[in-house]
Amino acid sequence: MEKPDRPLRYGWTTGTCATAAAKAAFMALATGEFPDPVEVTLPRGERPAFALATTRIENGAATAGVVKDAGDDPDVTHGALILATVRPGASGAGVRFLAGEGVGTVTRPGLPIPPGEPAINPVPRAMIRDAIAEAAAATSRPGDVDVTIAIPGGEALAARTLNSRLGIVGGLSILGTTGIVVPYSCSSWIHSIRSGIDVARAMGLVHVAGATGSTSEVAVRQMHGLPEPALIDMGDFVGGMLKYLRTHPVEKVTIAGGVGKMAKLAQGLLDLHSKRGTVDLSALAAVAADSGGTAALAERIRAANTAAEAFALAAAEGVALGDAVAGAAWRTAARAIEGTDTVLEIAIFDREGKLVGHVPFAPVHDAPPRNRRR
Repeated sequence: MEKPDRPLRYGWTTGTCATAAAKAAFMALATGEFPDPVEVTLPRGERPAFALATTRIENGAATAGVVKDAGDDPDVTHGALILATVRPGASGAGVRFLAGEGVGTVTRPGLPIPPGEPAINPVPRAMIRDAIAEAAAATSRPGDVDVTIAIPGGEALAARTLNSRLGIVGGLSILGTTGIVVPYSCSSWIHSIRSGIDVARAMGLVHVAGATGSTSEVAVRQMHGLPEPALIDMGDFVGGMLKYLRTHPVEKVTIAGGVGKMAKLAQGLLDLHSKRGTVDLSALAAVAADSGGTAALAERIRAANTAAEAFALAAAEGVALGDAVAGAAWRTAARAIEGTDTVLEIAIFDREGKLVGHVPFAPVHDAPPRNRRR
């Protein structure tokens, strides 16, 4: 991988952009003028300023918009227009949040916002409340307002996220914990994994399945007849999922993936991205030999181009390489959730969704100690 020729640029969360837009709209409602740029305070005390992309005052309400800049992070909402419309609310009611176009509504339990509420997370809500309170004090106006957050085109963008699986319908979520997007931190994916587990637990599901990709997800769903909320799109972040399950346990856990990803899990890797490590074909050759393969097979596997080719070579000789790899992957995963009463299963699928390696459910307390060599 090539190193970038400059430091990666940080960006701003949807929550920060919504806060800036809401503060500007409140100021306009109170004074008739939009502050541009508008400053907001982030949870850690930073005071960034944002230019306004759109403004209007009509029908007793003020609307301001900020275009989200996610920096160098591959964020689905980069370039989206985040709108906030502020209108007077009931006296003493404080700030009430409403979902406008492109912002989702929560429909399932387990998320930090209860069903029926706009998908505006707690930290962005607190940021907006604080910004409104600051503006209200500066203008000597009451801070009792209705704030509607909208993202034009957000419903289409949400189709590229996991929102529907989490029970967020109609659009995107307004997210952020620090107000800042760290490039390539993949924090939003980890957040989705944790939210998926929270939803499954809140719904009383006793079995969740984490899959590395769409083929393995479809296959494991058919294998167990699982409902959609039981499916966790963990991608490369098997470690992120397992670490959360260690403190938020579920009775039964299946880890499902393709041959390459699961071979890396068998090697002891918990981050399966290519930049974290590659498949060790020599190790696969040794596993094949231990499973009854010939020396000639081991040599062909060492010279293979991919894990898929190695599996095909072993299958041609009747060597159960998949089950052996699944066994090693089970031990890696089990150690990550030791101390729980979880039973763990490993399922390895080929590109057509055929099961080519399997360890059935077994309690993780049967895993060897952490310092034991495999």
